Amino acid sequence: MNYEINNETIAICPLTKNTSKIIELNDEFIISKSVNSIMENSCEYFGSTLLGRKKGTKNLIGVSHKSPIIVEESKEMIFFPTASSRKAEECTWIRLKYIEKYYKCDNFIKIEFTNNNFLKLNLSYGIIDNQILRATRLESVLRNRKKN
Repeated sequence: MNYEINNETIAICPLTKNTSKIIELNDEFIISKSVNSIMENSCEYFGSTLLGRKKGTKNLIGVSHKSPIIVEESKEMIFFPTASSRKAEECTWIRLKYIEKYYKCDNFIKIEFTNNNFLKLNLSYGIIDNQILRATRLESVLRNRKKN
């Protein structure tokens, strides 16, 4: 099954090397594709490559490691990784737009989304906070360029 990120996509989570959980606003399902494959196919669907999107982020905000990316510009589909994309089995991609709040809960981070769903990740608060900050900077640059 091919899957392209769309306006309903909230997160793409790895389950195994070649299996991913898709979280959308009103649905969750599992597909037999790696997270990196889904990200690459989605970037290509919208006219670029994952590497091209990462290069764009580097040019816009100077970030080259664990880069947030603009999957699609007009709908401001900005996603950020929770780990290096080289660690495909550990890297969840999350859409900035749908994050309501996030906080430390025991030994994990809980991210609550605008649809009242949540995602628990075994990461430090600092990692998520930094990734959200980077994605927000990217969003700000994109919006400012659209105005001009």
